Amino acid sequence: MKIPTAACARLPVDVGAFQTTVFDAYDGKEHVALTMGELADGPPALVRIHSECFTGDVLGSHRCDCGEQLAESMRRIAREGRGAVLYLRQEGRGIGLAEKLRAYQLQDLGFDTVDANIELGHAADARDYGVAASILRDLGVHALQLMTNNPAKVAALTRLGIEVVARVPLVIPPRPENREYLNAKARRMGHLLDSPDVAETKAQIVVPAAKVPSDRSEPLFDLLSRVSARRDRPFVTLSYAQSLDGSSAALGNRPLAISGGASRCFTHRLRAAHDAILVGIGTILADDPRLTVREAHGVDPQPVIVDSRLRFPLDARLLTHPTRKVWIATTPLANPSRMRRLESLGAELLVVPVDTMERVDLSALLALLRARGVRNLMIEGGGRVLTQVVDQRLFDLLVLTVAPMMVGGTPAFAPHQSLRNREHTRIDRPNYLQVGDDLVIWGAPQVPGATGEGARDA
Repeated sequence: MKIPTAACARLPVDVGAFQTTVFDAYDGKEHVALTMGELADGPPALVRIHSECFTGDVLGSHRCDCGEQLAESMRRIAREGRGAVLYLRQEGRGIGLAEKLRAYQLQDLGFDTVDANIELGHAADARDYGVAASILRDLGVHALQLMTNNPAKVAALTRLGIEVVARVPLVIPPRPENREYLNAKARRMGHLLDSPDVAETKAQIVVPAAKVPSDRSEPLFDLLSRVSARRDRPFVTLSYAQSLDGSSAALGNRPLAISGGASRCFTHRLRAAHDAILVGIGTILADDPRLTVREAHGVDPQPVIVDSRLRFPLDARLLTHPTRKVWIATTPLANPSRMRRLESLGAELLVVPVDTMERVDLSALLALLRARGVRNLMIEGGGRVLTQVVDQRLFDLLVLTVAPMMVGGTPAFAPHQSLRNREHTRIDRPNYLQVGDDLVIWGAPQVPGATGEGARDA
């Protein structure tokens, strides 16, 4: 969608002369593009997508690094003689100036920048980059080098059809007044800050040691911080909990708290290490989960629900998720009026081709999630989804929590097609971790046809 321009003018500043264009965007705000040189031709240009920060950009506040990032990005573009700064009018990560100042008050009381926004009833990050993608296309920019420390911004532009050929770090040395703010952005929001003062928090998720022993679990989380998406789908972690007798729920699929408190914290930490979390509609109907990371520090993953016939309840708690819009994967067989109703309640519907049993084709869904920028995906259940994922070998890592209890309830898995074919899925060199009273077993599935100790034991 082309965005009309309201005004254009040459703007000479200390570092050089920029062409300034004000856009009348569909969100009712006046967004600004500062451009230098010819952008439509030549190699991908340097681009900074900068969200308005009155306190930092105008007043020079030391509580953040925004003003310095803006100035540095303009200096770099001037040195290149070519590039653009998009100045988006979404103050305070989208909550507005007054609410940002209220968040500052909470930060002075001990809240970090993420929890302060959430305490005020806002998302941790409410920014929308759709208008940025539209402006870039209007400027003839379809591929760029993005100056940012925020991988989520790269993923957002990619989902919107803008090719990010390189992420160019824009790290500003911390000040005493903003060191905790920068640490929180790295720890809670995944910002990549390579400055020595904050490097120790890069891509980490900190959980109180009293809840999750870090000495034994760190290899798992270190692995997850280094995984890369496949070409055809995200890196997939299969994670679920069961009792000693293999039950995941009480009889009749009634909810049952299998994991202990420490294991729940561990699972929430695991969720925070993934871009998205996927469950089947049966889990929603049985448990009505929020799929957040409320018992650990970190960013909520994107919730994805597999619902072939669109049975998603209109009062499900996921429709009021505190930070994300739920994605519901369904099929062309779903009721169109039901789809419209769920969209009106805030859900985003992903229509996916059907498999041979007229269910959501999981391979097609994973490919779609990869195209939307999901780098790694955690699948928590339920039984039918778990079974399909294992039967089709669509996972790269298993994290199984076993609770020391006998339930006699609903099995975690439906009957396996692979078992009927006498093919077994074995975990190669499994790791064992005690979390509270529960046992966590994790490892990668053995490649079919591979030889080794696991193969000899089979």
